[in-house]
Amino acid sequence: MLMPLGRTAGDREARLCRTAAALLILLTALARFCYLLHDCPLDLAPDEAHYWDWSRHLDWSYYSKGPLVAWLIRASCELLGGWSQVMIGNEMLAVRAPAVLCGSLLLLGLYVLTLQVYRSDRQALAVMLIALTMPVIAAGSSLMTIDAPYCCCWCWALVLAHRAIFCGSRWAWSAAGVVVLLGVLAKYNMVLFVPSVGLFLLTDRERRVQLVRPGFWVMTFLGALGGVPILCWNVANGWVTFQHVEHLAGMSEGSRIHWLGPLSYLGGQFALLLGFWFAVWAAAMVAHRPWREADAGKRYLWWTSLPMFAVFLGFSLKTGGGELNWPVTAYLSGLVLAVGWLAEQLNSPSHAWRRIQWVGLGTAAVLGVALTLTVHMTEWVRPVLLAISGPPSPRHPMPLRRFDPSCRLRGWRTLAAEVDRLRAELRGEGVEAVVAATSWALPGEVGFYCAGHPDVYDVGLVQGDRHSQYDLWRPNPVGDPQQFRGKTFIIVNAAPAVLAGFAKTDAIREVIYFEDGHPIARWVLHVCRDFRGFPRSQSNPSTF
Repeated sequence: MLMPLGRTAGDREARLCRTAAALLILLTALARFCYLLHDCPLDLAPDEAHYWDWSRHLDWSYYSKGPLVAWLIRASCELLGGWSQVMIGNEMLAVRAPAVLCGSLLLLGLYVLTLQVYRSDRQALAVMLIALTMPVIAAGSSLMTIDAPYCCCWCWALVLAHRAIFCGSRWAWSAAGVVVLLGVLAKYNMVLFVPSVGLFLLTDRERRVQLVRPGFWVMTFLGALGGVPILCWNVANGWVTFQHVEHLAGMSEGSRIHWLGPLSYLGGQFALLLGFWFAVWAAAMVAHRPWREADAGKRYLWWTSLPMFAVFLGFSLKTGGGELNWPVTAYLSGLVLAVGWLAEQLNSPSHAWRRIQWVGLGTAAVLGVALTLTVHMTEWVRPVLLAISGPPSPRHPMPLRRFDPSCRLRGWRTLAAEVDRLRAELRGEGVEAVVAATSWALPGEVGFYCAGHPDVYDVGLVQGDRHSQYDLWRPNPVGDPQQFRGKTFIIVNAAPAVLAGFAKTDAIREVIYFEDGHPIARWVLHVCRDFRGFPRSQSNPSTF
């Protein structure tokens, strides 16, 4: 077939792939917005609501994380908050809009990174399509947690650093440094990007010289600037972030070795990647190990993937396995390399081996899409979950919560509506109640969904909950009891230790959220009158 002058079949394929990629990114973003607009059944997750509360108190950093997530939520609420209120009655859409944007940029970054390394638009499109089937990427593109901007920054740092290393682009080193800076402000794990790139350069004879040139160090210096506001904030706040991270990493005094931690970690990562993709990733890591791999681009992907995974594998001895999302960015460059390895297997001369790979790929894709859809539309599988969980019992009064993780994102509007009713009743008595809760996860939810977004205090320290950002905002009832003496409180889930701080407790209400007659969530509200202060021995635990 004759082609027009100046055009080749490769050019045509590239244009088609890039057009398809652009349309997929736009349609996916549109689908996510439509889901959020159309009576979305998922309220803000506790983390999202917590970060929204941070966005109402802009600062250079916060107790457990950097400030980027709060800055993005605040900017989005300023731009889209009014529209979101009109469309859905609250600012949920504005809170989650940055996650949708970051998810779209992440997909674009994966496409570009694959194209840089493999020079194939078809393979870049395949990587993007596979990413769309992975629940971990779908969650990060819909829920506004720190992982949304963090993963986006890591991916584009990969793209820019690759351009700087392999194309000799000076501006790309600076741009990569700025992206690393933003990533550090999103999540501290971003600091591992610089040593990962450094290890690649150190082990690459041809490019090792770049370690003594300005580019790499410009990136390092600019990235390090992301830690400056975090450090300054910690100087003014007793280094609480470092104590918190030390506790999470299992490095605090008295922590023990968890010998089964690595097994727990590996099992969690296996499940996170639906088994198949973890196996493919691991196989790619073995096949493309740097001392055997001739292609420098593939070695770059290896060095920006495995070290992140290995760091948290090591920490699992102290953390007992850690959180599933801790090494998530290992699977960005790792996914590109894994798909490249899988493409080679699908061209294997062995028919049986090709069939095994195709079956695994199809099963993982179907399973991933099904899991993503059912998390968004749990009612589709609720009969199955009910059959597994059984009826409510004294031991498991809300059995669905054991099998349906989306239960954590349901019922918060019902709780807030009941709190608003109690507030209105007390106003009828001439009392403006203080609203408080007993876990760091509750104040943001109540404050977000209650009318007028009241300040909601956390008094969880009194009954053994860990420290949080709420303890640093002053005044608060635990740290400044004199400023709240005599006031009436509405408290969510108060234990006797909290109730002991009041002269009288009445109007105890149980709030149970049901869906289709099944209990999903439960809270207890207390109206507590005449605050007298909490015993000091109960209000200063050392849990971080």
